[in-house]
Amino acid sequence: MLLSEEMTRMPSPNQFVLANRALIRARLKHLAHAIEDVNKSLQIQPSPIGHIAMAIVLLGQSDPEGALHAFDLAFHDCAPHDIRFLLLLKSILVFESGSQDKAITRVEYLAARAIDDHDDEAAYLYSQVLGIMYMKKGNYGRAIPSIERARNLAPKDKQCPSLQTISLIFGWSFDGLDTVAQQRLCETLYAEERTAEAVEVLLNIVRTSDGEILGRQATVNWIADFTKKCSTSYVCHAEQSSAAQGFWEDAVQDANEAVKADPSYHCGYEAKYMALHAAKRYDEAIDAFKSMLLVMERSDDSAVKQLVPANDGFTELRKNYIPPSETIAAIDPIVRATLESCPLVVIDVVTGYLCDSPERIRIFKASPTFKELVSSMTRELDNKRIRRVVASFFGYVMFSHAWQGNEPLYQDVKEAKSVWDLSDTPLNEKLRNFCKESHRLGHNWAWSDTCCIDKTTSSILNQSLTSMYKWYADSAATIVFLAGVAHPSKLGDLSRSFWMTRAWTLQELLAPKVMFIYDSEWKPYLGDTGANHKKSQDIMQELADAISIPRGTIITFSPDDLGVREKLRLASTRNATVKEDVAYSLIGIFKSDIRPHYGEGADALGHLLEEIVARSGEVTVLAWSGKSSSYNSCLPAAVSVYSSQTPYNPPSLGGKEMETRIAELRGKLTQKEALSIYDQINSLPPARFATRRLHLPCIIFPVKRLSIPEPPRGDEKLYRARVLGLGTVDFMTADDLPLHETQKVVFVHPWIRHIRGPSIGVAWGGDLESDSDSDSDSDLYFDAASDEVAPPSPLQAVPTPQVDDHSRALEMIARLGQPFSALLLVQRPNGEYNRVAAENEIVVSGLGTDITTKTIQAKVLEIL
Repeated sequence: MLLSEEMTRMPSPNQFVLANRALIRARLKHLAHAIEDVNKSLQIQPSPIGHIAMAIVLLGQSDPEGALHAFDLAFHDCAPHDIRFLLLLKSILVFESGSQDKAITRVEYLAARAIDDHDDEAAYLYSQVLGIMYMKKGNYGRAIPSIERARNLAPKDKQCPSLQTISLIFGWSFDGLDTVAQQRLCETLYAEERTAEAVEVLLNIVRTSDGEILGRQATVNWIADFTKKCSTSYVCHAEQSSAAQGFWEDAVQDANEAVKADPSYHCGYEAKYMALHAAKRYDEAIDAFKSMLLVMERSDDSAVKQLVPANDGFTELRKNYIPPSETIAAIDPIVRATLESCPLVVIDVVTGYLCDSPERIRIFKASPTFKELVSSMTRELDNKRIRRVVASFFGYVMFSHAWQGNEPLYQDVKEAKSVWDLSDTPLNEKLRNFCKESHRLGHNWAWSDTCCIDKTTSSILNQSLTSMYKWYADSAATIVFLAGVAHPSKLGDLSRSFWMTRAWTLQELLAPKVMFIYDSEWKPYLGDTGANHKKSQDIMQELADAISIPRGTIITFSPDDLGVREKLRLASTRNATVKEDVAYSLIGIFKSDIRPHYGEGADALGHLLEEIVARSGEVTVLAWSGKSSSYNSCLPAAVSVYSSQTPYNPPSLGGKEMETRIAELRGKLTQKEALSIYDQINSLPPARFATRRLHLPCIIFPVKRLSIPEPPRGDEKLYRARVLGLGTVDFMTADDLPLHETQKVVFVHPWIRHIRGPSIGVAWGGDLESDSDSDSDSDLYFDAASDEVAPPSPLQAVPTPQVDDHSRALEMIARLGQPFSALLLVQRPNGEYNRVAAENEIVVSGLGTDITTKTIQAKVLEIL
């Protein structure tokens, strides 16, 4: 633009000014204006620069043949001493036209002649051009010697008008060409996985480039970025060989020489840091990096100072780097957060020592893993990588096994110092084999319930019991040891094993994402050497068949995958040596908040069931027959009652049957009566516990007459009750009931959720029965082989169309009239009730459509 303004002030621009402006416009891709200038220049007077400008414009118009013809005319109008330079320019034009090899051959010939003639000025010019050509062609190996030859022949004042002319015509830059060529060579060697050679060139850049080049921000950034990339790759792929290690040691020596030559220049320290990092001498690498930062802070290098404002010191350059202290500050919270979800104490599988969290942090910070992490993050904090490395280092293996007697305890290992120093007993050897296998799998830490819990400290024991499910779920792997399964194992051994009968092993089977199962000789179960037995179709199918839940549920289990009743069924088939463990082993599976308290005995189960009801309003736990718990009479004394007892589910009401019942009810109940019954049931709150007392919402059916129709058989007696609205009901129990105080005996219908039915568009009064476990009013039925879940039971919500309040009330009353499983209660002197434990489930016929407001009493009863 300045040239155009100058030309407007000239009375008549000459041919040279017009040609030069044409070259500039051609470089800017303003070809239409450029061709006007060229034509005007040649009209005024033909000249070499005019013909060259025409050639460049034609080349810009994608006419290489026309460009070469136009360029040839330059030879007709030139002085004899310009012919060699024109030959060089034409060779560059040939190169830019696409004939790169042909052009390089021409310039190589010119360079050879100049060298033979000892014409250093021409040889310098040709060597520089060859360097550019080789670089543009991607042949950096040949570019560098040519550029180095040019550097040795360079004029002292570094001025070369011919190079400036070439830059004007073709836009080629010769500034810092040797450094650029070496950078490109580094990148090419790296892409070809010739990392060692790339690093050697990188070190040569640091050693040989002058301060002006190295002080440029672009060069500084490139060196730092390529150093990180190259060293990381080399560490990952090449360091294992002694030859590679030797290379890095040589690189350290070269870097030391660079530092010694100029201790005040930071690039030598950076090269030293990179070589030490690649040589895995991380402590020294970190120290070298710190030295580099210190040198940068104190540097008097004018090249560095030119990069930043005078009042800002080294800030702009220095802010590109992260000091080790900042990296450590980023790592520490991630380590703490990771350990919060890890077991309190684990075994170091190498030393065999028991380690708490502070000790694991100490070991981590002394490890090459930590030092490499700190050393590798000099330019950017990579939190994802930090989390990945930390998670891998602290990953632990959990042990799942059946206790066999005098297992090694926490105090035993503490006294022996290490699991490797325990006495030679079979059970100690079991623990050692577990640690060996954990180490073989590539993990640093192992956890066993035998020795990793200080059971003499109640707070530690309680925290361990309540966290155990999560520890298994978050583990890197879980190792299952089947002491009673002989080698070689066969299909079915696992499902018949003693391990499958234990209470605690249920969560140990379900929670882990990665599992390895071993027989008594520590050989993989069924000879399966896969990376995860939870991905073994045969093993998972055997487990699915054994416990009757879908295979997919076992593989990716979450506590929300199964309902309350189904979880209790799974627990009912397992045993515990200590009564409390029946409940405590289910804390994780039920996501329970109960606090373990050994000594409460069978009440622990009552505690758990109470919390299930209190938290979710879930009442299917009340559907059982057998002996009552001392905790509360509505709860069972043992979890085994859930093993085979399937709660009675009334037939589904829908379609024509529902329409028929509603039609009958419309003839028997006024709209006001129907809505009254509807409001009674709708207003019932959810079931809850308070101080062991169950507050149970239910429909009450009083007993009018009670008798024993036949002599008792053993402890059990057959009773016959005449019940208001239900007619005659027979049942058996060992309890002695008040035959002459029948007003104290009631049957109740507690399945309020079923009566209410679908809750679409309905907000039931205070209804909290929508907990994640609330889909479990009945068992899930499925085909274990196909992982398919069968249609939901009638107790589960089935969507229905929107209806008016009266119709909705009649639908509810129709469900109320269905048969149901009743609870039998006896009132105590103070008004509370006790449940009568019947030998079998009491299924009553229901009200049918003979329902009136007098026969429906919806109340909340307090049951002890």
